[in-house]
Amino acid sequence: MFKILGLAGSIRRASVSKAILRTLAEKAPGDVEVTIFDLGDIPMFNQDLEDDLPASVRALREAVAACDGMIVVSPEYNHGMSGVIKNAIDWVSRPGYASVLVDKGVAIITTSESPLGGARAQGDLHKMFLSCLSRIAPGREVSIGGTQKGVVDGKLVDETQIRRAMTLIDAMLDEVCLVQGREKRGSRH
Repeated sequence: MFKILGLAGSIRRASVSKAILRTLAEKAPGDVEVTIFDLGDIPMFNQDLEDDLPASVRALREAVAACDGMIVVSPEYNHGMSGVIKNAIDWVSRPGYASVLVDKGVAIITTSESPLGGARAQGDLHKMFLSCLSRIAPGREVSIGGTQKGVVDGKLVDETQIRRAMTLIDAMLDEVCLVQGREKRGSRH
C-alpha cells in the first residue's frame, strides 16, 4: 500500500485545488491511499518558533514524514505558486538538506481559470522542491486550465485531465519505488 499526502494550495471552502485532490483520491488505484491535509491552520513561517513548533506544523511534518509521496495542487496567483503551498513547504523543509522532504516523491499539478492552467507556477514549484532534494515526478507537466468549466460540483470532470494527472501520479510512485527499493508498479492508466 502506498500512502500519499495531498496538499492543496488554496484554503477556501470551494477550492478548485481541493476538488482536484478529492477527485484524484477517489480515482486512485487500490494500492494507493490518498489523505488530504488541510493547510488552513498552518501559521506563517517564523523561524523563532522552530524550537517549539505550533501543533499544526508538527502534525504537517509528521504527515509528510509518514507518507510515501505527495500530490501538490497549487493555483497560480500573479504568475507564481500559491503562498499557502510556499509557506507549508517552508515549515517542513527544515532543517535544510535533512528535512522530511529529502527523497520524497512529489507530483506537481497547477490550476488556473486561464487556458495556461497555472503553467507559470510549475517552474516555481519545481525549483522549490528541487532545493528540498525531493523527487519530482518526471514526465509531462500537468497544468489544468479552464477550471471554471473543468471542475463541476466539487469534482474534476475533465477525463483527459484526470488521465494526465493519474499518469503523473504513477510516475511519482515509480520514483517512490526507486527510492524505497520496491519493485516498479508499472502504469495503471
